[in-house]
Formats: sequence, C-alpha cells, structure tokens
Amino acid sequence: MPITRLEPYALSLTIDPGSLEFSDTSTLIDQPLDWIGQERARRATYFGLEMEHPDYNLFVLGETGSGRSSLLRQAMTEVAAGKPVPSDLCYVYNFDVPERPLTLRLPAGKGSWLRQQLAQSMSDLLQEIPERLNRDDFKAEAEHIENRFKLEESNYFEKLNIYAESLKFAIRRESGRLVFTLLNESGKPLTEEEILTLPRDRRAALDQDEQALRHEIASYLQKIRMLGQNRDKELSTLCRNWIEPLLNQVLDAVPGELDRSFKDYARLEHHLNGIKHDILENLDIFQPADLDEEKSPEDLKELFERYRVNIVVDNRDSISAPVVVDDNPSFKSMIGSIGYQSIEGMLVTDFTRIRAGSLLKAHGGFLMLHLDDLLVDTFLWEKICRFLRNHILQIEESWTANAATPVIPIEPESVKIDVRIILIGSREQYYTIQEENPELARRFRVKVDFAVSFLASIQAYRALSIFISHLCKQSSLPHFSRGAVACVLKTCHRTTEDQKRLSANFSYTEMLVVESALQCKARGNTIVEERDVTTARQARTLRHNYPDQCAQEAIADGDIVITVHGEKVGQINGLSLIEMGDHSFGIPTRITAHTFAGEDGLLNIEREVGMSGPIHDKGVFILQNFLSALFHHNAPLALNASIVFEQEYYGVEGDSASCAELYALLSALSGLPFKQGIAVTGAINQFGEMLPVGGINEKIEGFFRVCETAGLDGTQGVLIPDRNCRHLILDDSVINAVSKGMFHIYAIDHMYDGLELLSGFPAGISDDVEPREIINYPQDTVLNHAQKALRAYRMACHQQPQRTKISSKRPSEHPEK
Repeated sequence: MPITRLEPYALSLTIDPGSLEFSDTSTLIDQPLDWIGQERARRATYFGLEMEHPDYNLFVLGETGSGRSSLLRQAMTEVAAGKPVPSDLCYVYNFDVPERPLTLRLPAGKGSWLRQQLAQSMSDLLQEIPERLNRDDFKAEAEHIENRFKLEESNYFEKLNIYAESLKFAIRRESGRLVFTLLNESGKPLTEEEILTLPRDRRAALDQDEQALRHEIASYLQKIRMLGQNRDKELSTLCRNWIEPLLNQVLDAVPGELDRSFKDYARLEHHLNGIKHDILENLDIFQPADLDEEKSPEDLKELFERYRVNIVVDNRDSISAPVVVDDNPSFKSMIGSIGYQSIEGMLVTDFTRIRAGSLLKAHGGFLMLHLDDLLVDTFLWEKICRFLRNHILQIEESWTANAATPVIPIEPESVKIDVRIILIGSREQYYTIQEENPELARRFRVKVDFAVSFLASIQAYRALSIFISHLCKQSSLPHFSRGAVACVLKTCHRTTEDQKRLSANFSYTEMLVVESALQCKARGNTIVEERDVTTARQARTLRHNYPDQCAQEAIADGDIVITVHGEKVGQINGLSLIEMGDHSFGIPTRITAHTFAGEDGLLNIEREVGMSGPIHDKGVFILQNFLSALFHHNAPLALNASIVFEQEYYGVEGDSASCAELYALLSALSGLPFKQGIAVTGAINQFGEMLPVGGINEKIEGFFRVCETAGLDGTQGVLIPDRNCRHLILDDSVINAVSKGMFHIYAIDHMYDGLELLSGFPAGISDDVEPREIINYPQDTVLNHAQKALRAYRMACHQQPQRTKISSKRPSEHPEK
C-alpha cells in the first residue's frame, strides 16, 4: 500500500462527554462497582471460592494496580456471607500426656461460654469441697476410721512391747522412731559399760535376742505401713464418696446448653471426666489442715490452671465464614505461636500459651496471601507447602531447636483445617511453579488471570465512571464532571497505548483522580473539570520528567548530535524509548552506516562490543538476511558494512530500530542522501513488512520536541508502521503542529513505502513483487543504485589479489592460548 500521511483526527482519540449520560459522578454513587474489564477473572474467582472440593485454591495473576486485591477481598466477603460460621477452636489440658495439649472444637461462640462455665464451676467447687470436708458428719466418719486404725496400731505396738519385754528389752517412741534398751534383772536399763562386763556367752545370747527384736520391729513397721496405706485408702475413698456426687452435679451441668450433635461432644465429656478424676486425685489440696497454708494457694492455682480453656479461635462475634488477609505474614502470624517463660534458668510453657495464626483463624473461610511475602521466609514457605499437601497444621516454634537456654517444649495436637487460600503472584511465578513444582501446582487448580487491558465500550466507560464516583465518595473528594471523566478515560487509553482498549491499571487512574481533585480544590471549585485533569497530568509530568528534560537540553546544546534539517548519506534518525520506572520518554538516536567492498558482511558494532541485547541482535540478523534477499541475484555479496547507534553508551535492546538501521544501510550502499527531518521507528520481518512497536506516542513526542527546539520547517515528521496507527494518542501540541502542516506522521505497511519519502527516489520495487523475481532494479531507483554499488564491490574484490579473511569475532570470543 502507498505511504499514508495521517490526518490530525487519526492521531488521538475523541470521547464525546455527551455519550456518558450523566452530569457528574455524584449521580452514580448508588451504582454498584463492577469487575471492570475482568469478566474472565470474575468467573474464575467465584468458581474457585464456591467450590467445596479441596485443592481448588486460587492463584491470582495480574499486574500491581489492577485492583486484584480489593476485588478478591470483595468477592471473598460476598461468598463468605453465604457460608456458616465455623466452630471455635480451643486447647485443653491433656491429663494423660500433659506435654501434648488436646484440641476441642465447639459451636461458634461456645468456646467463651465453656470457659466461663468451667471458671464458675471451679469457683463453686473451691468453696463447696472444703465445706463438705469440714462437715461434722464427714469428720465423724473420718475420725472413726482414724480411731480404728489407731487402735489397731496400738494393738500391734502392745504385742511388740510384750515380745520385747520377754527378751528383757524396753521399747519407747522417741522423735518418731522406735528406740529399745536392754534391762537388768531389776528392770533398769543397762549401760554400755555394764554390758561389756557381762560374760561372753551372755553377750552372744543378747546379740541373738537383739537381732530377733530388730526383725520383729521390722515386721511391726511393715504392718504399720500397710495399716497407714489402708487407712489413707479408706480416708481417700471416704473423701471421694463425699465429693464425687458434688463433682458429678457441678460438672455434668456444664455442657447442659450445648447441642450434643457437634463432632467433639464426646471429647468434651472425656475432658470433663478427666477434670473429675484429677480433682478426686488431689483432694488433699482442699484440706488445709494437712498442708502448709502458705503453699496451699499455689498448689490450688497450679491445679486449677489445668482446668482452663484456651480459646485460640473465637467466633462468637462472627456472622459469616472468616475472611483473613495477611499482608505481613511471618511464621508466628501464619502458623501460630507458643509463649515461653523462664523459670530457674529454663524455658517452660503450657497449653494456655498457645496462640493461633492466620491459617487457624481462616478455618472454614478464606485466606489471602502474597507469594512474594511468603518466599522471603524459606521455613514458612516449606510449612505452607506441607500444609497444602495434607491440610493439617501443627503449631510449633521454629526457634526452640536452636535455643541457647534449655527448653521444655510442648507439642499441641495437630489440627485439620479447611481453608481456601488465595495466593497473589506474578505470571512468571505461576508458570515457574507449574514447571518446577507440579505437586504444589495441583493444589492451585483455579487460575485467576487479571487482564492488563480490556476493550473499550459504552459499558466499560460507565463502569469506570462509577469507579471514579465511588473513589470520590470514599476519599471525600469533589466529584467529576463528565468532561473531566472523558479526559480521565482518554488517559486510560493512553496508558495502554490503544484507541480501542482501556488500561486495567486502576492505581494510576486513582492517582490521577486524587491529583485532579487537588487541582479543583486549589481553584476553589466543587466539581472537577477537564482542565483540572489536564493540569494534574502536566504537573505530574513536570515532577518526573527531569531525565527527559536533560536529554532534550543535551540535544539542544549539541552534546548529543541530532540533525533534523537537510539530507545525509548513511545516516538516519531512529527513535528510542527510555523507561525509568516512574516515567518513560522518547528520544531520537542517530544511526549511521558505512559500506565498502569486502567479504565480511554486516558488522553490528553494538554487538561486537557487547552493548547489544538478544532482541536487537535478532533484528539485525533479520535485516541482514532481508538485504541478502533483495540482492540475491548479485550473490555472493561482496560487502563489508558497519552499523552503529551514535553516542549510545548504555546498551541497545529491542528490534524497533531495525527498519531505521536498514534505511541507513541502504542510504550508505546506494550513496543517496536521506532526509534527516524524518525519524523512523518500526521493526521489520524477513519479508520487509513493518511490525508495530511499543512506546509509539513517547517516541513521536520526543522527536517532535527536538524538532520544535531546532525549528519546525514543515518538512519534519515521523515514519511509523501502519499497524501502530490505532496506538496513537498524541499530545495536543503534536496534533496542533500536524494541523498547521508543520509536522507530519507517516504510516507505511512495508519498508519499500518509506524509501521514496526519505530519498526522493522511487524504491524500485512494490509490495506485491517478490525479491526473488527481480533480476535488475529499474534505473534511478534506490535499489538500483544499491545494486550498482554491490556490483562495483564485486569487481573490486575480483581485481584484488587473494587475501586471507580476517575474523570479525570479538577478542573475548577467541579461545585462550
């Protein structure tokens, strides 16, 4: 197709404010917010959230600022409202293995109720047990048992005493011990000196009698011990018989209000029975007469600590399934924690110090996480992956294994959790997991893919208008007129570089709305107008465009050499896009080429010095082969050529300059000067077709500013691929210059179409002709002049003596010797 000079109306997008059908955004405040341009993501989200089957967790893909977090939170809240409130989760004392606390799930709100019931029950028992043990009838029965055993003990002692007397020994109790002494014939104790004066046979007989007495004393003590055990057993049985009915009465009433159909009711009964048994085993603590009164309160406190209920997840105030968003996940906040205290140089803990993390709190509902936050902590990430595999969570402290202080740990019972995880990450992370960790990937069966942009329509415009309305209400900002909304919508088109599509980066839209409202307030107005939006955009550009300004000044001062007037051989202006994170801008770059006779082919100087990226190298290889196709009838080409980006010190990447490089090469080869006022951008394929490039608006505007500074003379312009026409949303200053005929935008479909514009000579071939059909190009055409030069190069090479070809490899590519 021939070259097209674009009219001003084609250089941007016009949105008629009248088509928006509202006066200002205040009239839209009652309209619900929609998933603007994200229908695919919306369907995937609700599918995943409503799926009951495990492993249908959601992996959310999308760019930052797409609204993915707020939309997912909104959807989670909506779906959770239709789900039941999950049960409370409690930890209780394990009477069998104290270091392994047990879990107890109770209906929502019943955890705190059970804790209060047990606390009240323990308070009642603390008062009533001592009262029962102090009743006269109990004391009488206990005294009767004591007396009976004392009588038996006295009988045993009397028999021992009679036996001792038969052996001429006297026995007495002294400081809780039995002491015996030998008596003489008159019944008086013998001294040690008197015993030594006795005959030897008499002393031997006394030794035998003493051994016999000692044996009898040992037998007596054994009987007394058995007697004491029996007494304690009977007293204990008496206490149990008196207290057990009270325990049954008090503790059996604890679960009275509970619906016995919940899953852990049997566990609750077992725990209450454990409390009964534990109290009965420690009834002596309730009898202060048998204890040191300073120690008794501590013992009672320690005993009653076992009967507490540690509610780690309390859903008494919940009205729906939980929605948890953990924006700062750590091992403690996600998995839970166990508190420790130092006692006598050792770290100890108990079940009351167990705390729940996000996973436990989200049971029965949804948990949203950001993958980047999880990957910071390798141990946490491994724990999450393990949980996703078995759905079981074990609360633990990661530091205890390496603690410098001795630790007495506990191991809480693991918990089976039903939670739907919504993981937000990038596309690269998603596909990396798919490839490298298929086991984890199958735990995220729902991909929620947020689009970068979406098709514009009246419905989309209205949805964005409603978004602006809600944003104004939430942030207490003045509302927008429909003209201002139209300007914001145009900016959304500009952000995505497409007249038919809108950007899904709502964070930028939000920023523009807030800054435009500030401009409105500065004017003292109550409605944001179009000029406020324009002023806000200009102010933001001014805050961020210092690097752009420096580059423009360097060109104006001649530090960067750019020619925008006249014609030059082997030289052309290409267009580069500089992206600096918060700002991007276009800048012209001089591309030069030299050709001469030889056999080395095309030399890409950037590549030779390591300043060229792979995509740019690919573009150069494509144009090299296209050049060979153009002149296949002259093969083999006897050509040495070099091409370079002048004053480029930071490297070159991308193929958007491949067409400009080809033009510079053809200019040098043909010897025809090309216009310097026409900058070129566009990639080419192996057939010479022009391919669209990115940053088209910034590139055009950057070259326009250079021409404007140097002086517009009506000959300057930019040559772009025709496929980029729908991406044009240019600044008004460029459009005004085009309207006045001082600047031009040309669109071409094939590289041939630009040759005549740049050189003033016909290309010598049309789009519908295959290069391989050409034998000779017509006279006075660009390709004919190039063909003549190539033939002259071949003749020059044939006339020179045979020479050794010198390699053009970079020094770093030569093997070391």
